[in-house]
Amino acid sequence: MNRAALLVTHTGRKDSTEHARTVARDLIDAGFTVRVVAEEAPDLDLAGVVPVRGSDAAHDVELVFALGGDGTLLRAAELARPAGAPLLGINLGKVGFLAEAEVADLDAAVRRAVERQYTVEERLTVDVTMVHDGVELASSWALNEMSVEKAARERMLEVRVDVDGRALSRYGCDGVICATPTGSTAYAFSAGGPVVWPGVEALLLVPISAHALFSRALVTAPSSTVTITVDPHGPTAVLFCDGRRVFAVPPGSVITVRRGIKPVYVAQLEPRPFTDRLVAKFDLPVEGWRTNAHPDHTPRPREHLE
Repeated sequence: MNRAALLVTHTGRKDSTEHARTVARDLIDAGFTVRVVAEEAPDLDLAGVVPVRGSDAAHDVELVFALGGDGTLLRAAELARPAGAPLLGINLGKVGFLAEAEVADLDAAVRRAVERQYTVEERLTVDVTMVHDGVELASSWALNEMSVEKAARERMLEVRVDVDGRALSRYGCDGVICATPTGSTAYAFSAGGPVVWPGVEALLLVPISAHALFSRALVTAPSSTVTITVDPHGPTAVLFCDGRRVFAVPPGSVITVRRGIKPVYVAQLEPRPFTDRLVAKFDLPVEGWRTNAHPDHTPRPREHLE
């Protein structure tokens, strides 16, 4: 049986290109047909790879390898999702929250992939539609988040948010984010939203710099439908899906967000608690607890503290 993989990387960076060549050679040596995005093939300059393009690029592949930062992984997810192919991220960037392995683990990651030593986790997505005067202007999706934001810095955006067909609140704000648990550590986190474990099925609603008493982030059911209506008398807004797909939002537009029909599948090389990932990626202070303790770090008896 012929085995195939799709390789996506950031060829604008020399080190990314070199790592991608290494992965491609290792996979070819292991008997894989290696596909690469057609636009990246000239920079890779590697014999034996198959240039592909379009929504069928990942059709029938075992894995989609994404070498880079979170931007590269999101781009790879666009190709993996239509095919239902698992996405294996190898971080060559800074944080790389979506990545399963770091560049130091590159060889081991490829070896485990070749030996099928991985599990596959399903990640919730959101589907997004925008309608204006009864006409659908945009239809898209997101793995991390969608956001509706003001287009002009000097103008505040006025929106009304409904959940499950019931009005929730009006906001004067810089924008509104609707995120997945996967995206809770991305833009939504920067805007003050909570961190949600990927295994939780939910949708997050996070106002951005809202001038309102009720401006906290909310967590809704995964079955909820969130509707954002832009003030018909206000300025033009902008709709972003994962920061990659961008649409102008005319005043009066209605954006509807609901759970995506198609998830994104993520390959996991080994079981790793999400807590450990948080600690590593955010460099959280888990050591150096300051207390009056014995050298073995056990608390002193109470009488020694009095």
